[in-house]
Amino acid sequence: MNFILFFLIFFVAFAFQSLIIKKRLINKLDFTYKTKKYLSLILYITFLGVILYPMARYFPLVPNWLYFVLSLPIGVIFLTFIITLLHEIISFGINKTPFKKNRREFFKKGLDIGAISLVIATNAKAMDNAKNVQIELVDVKINNLAQPYNIIQISDIHIGGLIDKNFIKSLVNKINILNADAVVITGDLVDTKLEYATPALNELKNIQSKYGTFFIVGNHEYFHGVKPIIDYVNSLGIRTLENENVYIGEKDKGFNLCGVYDWFGNKYGSYKPDINKALENTTNQPTILLAHQPKYVTELETTKGIDLVLCGHTHGGQIFPFNFLVKLQQPYIKGLHQHNEFTQVYVNKGTGFWGPPMRLGASSEITILKLS
Repeated sequence: MNFILFFLIFFVAFAFQSLIIKKRLINKLDFTYKTKKYLSLILYITFLGVILYPMARYFPLVPNWLYFVLSLPIGVIFLTFIITLLHEIISFGINKTPFKKNRREFFKKGLDIGAISLVIATNAKAMDNAKNVQIELVDVKINNLAQPYNIIQISDIHIGGLIDKNFIKSLVNKINILNADAVVITGDLVDTKLEYATPALNELKNIQSKYGTFFIVGNHEYFHGVKPIIDYVNSLGIRTLENENVYIGEKDKGFNLCGVYDWFGNKYGSYKPDINKALENTTNQPTILLAHQPKYVTELETTKGIDLVLCGHTHGGQIFPFNFLVKLQQPYIKGLHQHNEFTQVYVNKGTGFWGPPMRLGASSEITILKLS
């Protein structure tokens, strides 16, 4: 039922965007009828890809090249829709400006060519950006931390489709040269049926760090069987923190690492986050909390005793200007923030991607958190 509802909302949203692109951009272009006909055909084919994408995403039996083709239309239509709105605003300005006819036609022609060029350029740039995972180095000062630590954070990998065994193998190789004291995975690791994800997950057991690798679930794990995913991840030698904590480092020189279930568990009805349980029996040392969604921090009665919260979920917006929509739901989109006098929050932009293999204004990242 949830999948059907999601598909209907998904379909309506992209049908609306496609209609606006057709009516307010393509039909108004100062191009030949034949050119506009071809552009309309491209739009229809792109929208067909949007319709087929959910089936390819959640039942990944198609080859990677076809999955790639089917995943692009989501990003292409979204970016083209934004450019259509921009074109509409500038067109309105041109029409309201008292230009002579020939000058108005000149500006209109230039605007139309510019809009189509911008559509091509932004989509190409977004696809190119998604190919590389950037290293983000972040210095975090924590009160009463006896010695420095090097924590590697990855998040929102979304194994499934294009995020496959080869992607994870390359990711692990990058992590292993960073000399981590500990590696943390802050949710949305798996985004397909577990049986399809296991070859990629198996690569994670090769992660090397001094004190181990730790995982918390994100909202997408709930869609694919949260318990089996937790059990399988644990079987790889990775510790899932289920409203619990571990001590990292030498005695009296380390910190508490706590993890909670995702906020979505409240809606799901089980595997609910419980901060009190997660903080039980913590030592009188600095405390770091792993919580998938940044908004979870704002719902706590107090964050006193929590020095740093590591989150993901937002993807940094993934494709500009989607970050403005994310901001309506989440207090922080990316980077390090001073939440209050007690607590800092760091939001990882995501190591993989969801949907189209595209990023614009928000690179994929592996975070090196240098705690001092």
